[in-house]
Amino acid sequence: MASDNFEAVAARATGPVASFEQKQLSFLEKLQRFLHHYPTAAPTFVLIIAILGFYIAAGPRFLSPFNLSLILQQITVVGIIGVAQTLVILTAGIDLSVGAIMVLSSVVMGRMAIHWGVPAVFAIMLGFMVGFICGYINGFLITRFRLPPFITTLGTLNIFLALNLWYSKSESIRSQDIDAQAPFLKFLGYQFEIWGASLTLGTVTMLLLFVFMWYMLKYTAWGRHIYATGDDPQAAQLAGIDTNKVLLSVYVVAGLICALAAWASIGRVGSVSPNAGQLENLDSITAVVIGGTSLFGGRGAIMGTLIGALVVGVFRNGLALAGVEVLWQQFAIGLLIIIAVATDQWIRRA
Repeated sequence: MASDNFEAVAARATGPVASFEQKQLSFLEKLQRFLHHYPTAAPTFVLIIAILGFYIAAGPRFLSPFNLSLILQQITVVGIIGVAQTLVILTAGIDLSVGAIMVLSSVVMGRMAIHWGVPAVFAIMLGFMVGFICGYINGFLITRFRLPPFITTLGTLNIFLALNLWYSKSESIRSQDIDAQAPFLKFLGYQFEIWGASLTLGTVTMLLLFVFMWYMLKYTAWGRHIYATGDDPQAAQLAGIDTNKVLLSVYVVAGLICALAAWASIGRVGSVSPNAGQLENLDSITAVVIGGTSLFGGRGAIMGTLIGALVVGVFRNGLALAGVEVLWQQFAIGLLIIIAVATDQWIRRA
């Protein structure tokens, strides 16, 4: 009898003390976690749906090689600036001056080559130097005086635009003058055909820039430091990362990329205008946000910006082919931005 009681007590002692049930995730929770790990999945899905939708609405001509290459040409300048904006936004900042830097750099390139007789190669180098200086000013003000990036770049936006109007005297440089004196300024506008598509060297440069920055962000210490600085700057500092140095380098690189966009814009438009491209900052932010990069920093992918720029280009081109007025095209892009930001907020709660 005693042995029976002992066995009963031993069985209770060795039995399960507590049991834990693993929570079954709903479909939305699984989707939320998936999009958190793969930020480019959502814009890729939107791009595919948009292409199929406009193929049905606008007809086969939408998917013709010529039209698809035209979309790539149309997003070239925005795509290049979008790379610069992505680097800044990954650090939890924002650069409202990218468009102004691009215009100022293009004006310096044009006036140096046409009005001052500087060889085109050196004029382009001077334009890159302007982009470097503008980016350094932004980074220095933000890191040295702890100023908010939004306010800082809003101020430099107006400063750079004022310098642009002062230096250019509000005068444009005609395409004929560039062809006669400095045709190399249009080098990135050179077109070539492949499989029925018409591409430019500027478009190829944009694609190569995306690949290069993808490698830098994914496989270099500099790229990992950018993500760490944007995700949690205090933790990054404790890990030994000089966050001020990272931020300064990001804004300097962004300025150089804007100068590259200036060269591409000259090839794209064929002329130099002090009033062109000043709103590219808004278009670049649109591409970055739609591409899945978080405005709070630390999460996103550079290729998402390319997809975001393609989404905007596909929507504008498809709506135009479908006969939709320009105001409704802007309405559609604005709606996409709101949806993208709302989706980002939802994904961050994963």
